[in-house]
Amino acid sequence: MEHYTEHLLHLLAYDTENVLKQYYGLFDTPVTSLEDLAYKRRISPEVMRSVIDKALRTLAITPEWQMMKQLI
Repeated sequence: MEHYTEHLLHLLAYDTENVLKQYYGLFDTPVTSLEDLAYKRRISPEVMRSVIDKALRTLAITPEWQMMKQLI
């Protein structure tokens, strides 16, 4: 499942992929709070939340996610 998740994240832009890894603590990455992620990128937490939400919506419609969903 880890391989599929990694492949799925590679569909995103590099920075967005890193945001999701940091926010959710994926692949041994330490969990980073929404506020810290926003501060590092010099945007508001609300904008950071919308970046994360948009990325998740983008992934949710991919055939790769549909395949993963069946395996869960």
